[in-house]
Amino acid sequence: MSNLSFMEKLLDGVEVEWKALGNMATLRRGRVMSKEYLAENAGDYPVYSSQTANNGEIGSIDSFDFDGEYISWTTDGANAGTVFYRKGKFSVTNVCGLILINDEATLIYKFLFYWLTTEAQKHVYSGMGNPKLMSHQVEKVPVPIPCPENPKKSLEIQAEIVRILDAFTAHTAELTAELTARKKQYNYYRDKLLSFEDGVPVIQLCDCCESIADGDHQAPPKADSGVPFITISNVSDSNRIDFENTKFVPEAYYDALADKRKARKDDILYTVVGSFGIPIFIEDNTKFAFQRHIAILRPDKEVVISKYLYHFFQSTNFLKQAHAVAAGAAQKTITLSSLDRMKVSVPSLTEQARIVALLDKFDALTSSIAEGLPREIELRQKQYEYYRDLLLSFPKTKEVAA
Repeated sequence: MSNLSFMEKLLDGVEVEWKALGNMATLRRGRVMSKEYLAENAGDYPVYSSQTANNGEIGSIDSFDFDGEYISWTTDGANAGTVFYRKGKFSVTNVCGLILINDEATLIYKFLFYWLTTEAQKHVYSGMGNPKLMSHQVEKVPVPIPCPENPKKSLEIQAEIVRILDAFTAHTAELTAELTARKKQYNYYRDKLLSFEDGVPVIQLCDCCESIADGDHQAPPKADSGVPFITISNVSDSNRIDFENTKFVPEAYYDALADKRKARKDDILYTVVGSFGIPIFIEDNTKFAFQRHIAILRPDKEVVISKYLYHFFQSTNFLKQAHAVAAGAAQKTITLSSLDRMKVSVPSLTEQARIVALLDKFDALTSSIAEGLPREIELRQKQYEYYRDLLLSFPKTKEVAA
């Protein structure tokens, strides 16, 4: 069935009327709530703000400002235009807007939510370097109303679209929950495998490595092409380097670097500034340079297997050490001298190899972008986005009603 015939069958030849959201809903803003206020009034009712993590929740208090079904959106900052479906008792801060549908006999909240997930972003204003989506902009967002002359059928069409998209999001949520559970399981077994009885040597990191260095402290010359230059923003929580969004430095700059600053197969990168504590295992001899916010370790193969050290860096024990030695107020930093002194449990090379084989299997299931649940989640998300765009591709036969 083609995209067009699918939509034609769903709409069954009915008209679509486009209305400005401000004519169908009442828009409100939240109120200022400081960290102190949240702490002094702690309770059971969630407070939502501009962040996207944790469904936008920044805390909970003992009262609520809203009770019912709503849609909220982020008004300011990098997440401006992000929308959430809200239901129940809650409050929002001043960097959130709230949408209350005036007549639920003509428009379903979940239908409006799915529509705004893509449409709202088109109306974000990014002038002066601070993205914004304020109420006067949201009021102008066009909303499609199928079959406007027959409210009952209109709601049936909206409800069917919601049912289909809810099914996709529920499946993705199940896969995400399973991935989270597997990661917890992996973390548990990793810590068990990397916790040793007395008798296993515990040595300083510097004694495990041939060298430990960081990137060049001088600002490198930029180039339109050449050798990729990796910064802290190119390192992800999934322990990989994003090579698609890098800047470049000249070949001559790279050639002049000391050998210990040129990553090679089996080396380990380790972030030491800001988002510190993220290790990256170097799988091959890809040529790149990197900034001083990233350390490079060359393990001594007679003492430790590189992949064992990579896994140990992710253990709870080593992460606790990293947080203990990280210093600074605005931006936490692990100095190279502090990194040198951090402790590593070093069993025999045979035992290290056994541990690596087990942890690599877990890692493939939980972290690989090519296999396991992450790949399945990525495919389901793309499938959801395809059908969302298909289901919400209404023909614009009329101007938006002002």
